[in-house]
Amino acid sequence: MALLEVKNLKKHYYSGLFQLQVNKAVDGVSFRIEKGKTLGLVGKSGCGKSTLGRTVLRLLEPTEGSIIFDGQDISKLKGQSLKYLGTRMQIIFQNPESCLNPKMKVYDIIAEPLRLHRLCAKDRELERVKELIEIVYLNEELLFRYPKELSGGQLQRVAIARVLSMKPELIVADEPTSMLDPLVQAQILSLLKGLQTKFKISFLFISHDIKVVEWMSDEIAFMEKGKIVNLKVVSRQSSKIK
Repeated sequence: MALLEVKNLKKHYYSGLFQLQVNKAVDGVSFRIEKGKTLGLVGKSGCGKSTLGRTVLRLLEPTEGSIIFDGQDISKLKGQSLKYLGTRMQIIFQNPESCLNPKMKVYDIIAEPLRLHRLCAKDRELERVKELIEIVYLNEELLFRYPKELSGGQLQRVAIARVLSMKPELIVADEPTSMLDPLVQAQILSLLKGLQTKFKISFLFISHDIKVVEWMSDEIAFMEKGKIVNLKVVSRQSSKIK
């Protein structure tokens, strides 16, 4: 059984007089992601990739269609059920600064989800945060620095550690390396691959870079104007990052 199955998903925006103008950002998309696998989503800027990712996570309300996660249709969940879902499905953003509070130290940034969702006993919080920072290959001394004191690659690792604190089963990675230089980009991609193997995480990996998507993915969906126009299974022998 697929961990995630999306059926005829639509996200439309209405504007103009009497709301008659329609922007079909996502227009009847269907796909599935198996447990522990990666579906790459590739397409030009403005094709609807990020909107699709956010709609799947219920960060945006779908206009129509079904989002079936672990056998349950989550497209109409509300309240506590939706809040609980948020620990099982997470997102890594393109710019980590957009999701990291500049007034909080790294320790509190990582610990905040543990506290909000009561995922860790208070007397074990420090140990758990240290575990998470180690998993993303950062030094413990960074825990008591502010985001402005870290490099772009370090910030993205902190964002990944924060996401991992909730032990998600599905992660939407929305252009997570596009703002990094090539060497750091390769390191972050390798980190994500390793985390997938270790924790059996499923990914919806969004990018405009086909070579990155090929290296990360088991299957690739090509998106144009709100629709998936082609699906391709990736050959492991041919998928190399350059």
